Amino acid sequence: MVLVTRIISGSGAVTLMTLLALRPPRPRRSSPFNLSFALTFLVNEQPFLGLYVLAAGAVPVLVGGDVGAPGWWVAVGVAAGTAAGLAVLAARARTARPCLTAALRDALGPGAVPEREARGRRGRLPLLRLLFLPLVSYRFGVRRVADVRYGDAGRGHLLDVYVPRSGVTNAPVLVYLHGGGFRVGGKMLGARPLLYRLAGQGWVCVSANYRLGRGLRYADRLADVRRVVRWVREHGADYGADPGTLFLAGGSAGAHLAATAALTANGTGTRPGPAADDTPVSGVIGLYGYYGRAEEHPGSSPLAHLRADAPPFLLVHGSMDTLVLPEDARHFATELARVSTRPVVYAELPGTQHAFDFFPSIRFHAVIAAVEHFTTWVRSTENSPPQGELSEGTGTVAGHD
Repeated sequence: MVLVTRIISGSGAVTLMTLLALRPPRPRRSSPFNLSFALTFLVNEQPFLGLYVLAAGAVPVLVGGDVGAPGWWVAVGVAAGTAAGLAVLAARARTARPCLTAALRDALGPGAVPEREARGRRGRLPLLRLLFLPLVSYRFGVRRVADVRYGDAGRGHLLDVYVPRSGVTNAPVLVYLHGGGFRVGGKMLGARPLLYRLAGQGWVCVSANYRLGRGLRYADRLADVRRVVRWVREHGADYGADPGTLFLAGGSAGAHLAATAALTANGTGTRPGPAADDTPVSGVIGLYGYYGRAEEHPGSSPLAHLRADAPPFLLVHGSMDTLVLPEDARHFATELARVSTRPVVYAELPGTQHAFDFFPSIRFHAVIAAVEHFTTWVRSTENSPPQGELSEGTGTVAGHD
């Protein structure tokens, strides 16, 4: 049993995280943090990295042990079982693409995803990058302009701009807002693979800080989002952007802010906090979003601002999210689709935890492709009225598991 103990001490953390990731304990309600999330989100998105750590801890022990002894076989079983669990996590991540494809096609029509890609003949995984650079989002063709100031609140009013090194003109814009429960986080956390990918394809992407801390109201943070949008309207052309085509995106609390800012634009609905820009955005992308109340004020939830002329939404959530329960996100998607005349795409990804956009991964590669399809569809129909069976008071929601 000494050998088993050495295996567990060398790679036991990976074994524990793998077991929890396969079926994390389900909390009773959504919350800003729990231990289950902390132990599982990384290995759930990076099973190859977990395999490397497992091998580094297990192989030296097995090779140097008493080969063939009972304890040796037990140690082999522990290592093999963990490796099998990691393989299951990797295979489960592959289910994201068909789930997203079905959701997009159900809500936007069959043409939203090209037939060849829907059949898996295009959009192949960059396996070498995922295998050997599992935590690297950087792309040589993209330049990050760091720490641009958009307000006077110190670090809380800084943003980064991602642009193609070769230059661009009249490019669409994506503004990303980080998560962190309105208390922590920063512009370097979340969606960097998406920002680099879109910028590499000719977009101008912005990742922005907003003010954090307990002494602030939700309206203060929402006002920061509007300041970012106003900054893009005023200065985006300096980076080659077309500020008239702007998508708001965010993860967790950032998705909450993106949704509320979009639903309260153009002078419609109750507007908590001072207005910074009255121009509606082209669309909203919410990743593992929290959409309930941010504080006791009834206007601190996007559910309080649902409207018929809401922009199109793409909402992606994990079926095993232990911070924001999937039924909470599903409720927001359903209620928004009931009111909105524009599509609401909701995809609930099997076996997916919170914060799945932090690093390049099999799953997030599929999510990025879905974002590309969604934004392409929106841009192609931006000046067209709602079509099909969509009518006032009836949106379209798809992707329920």
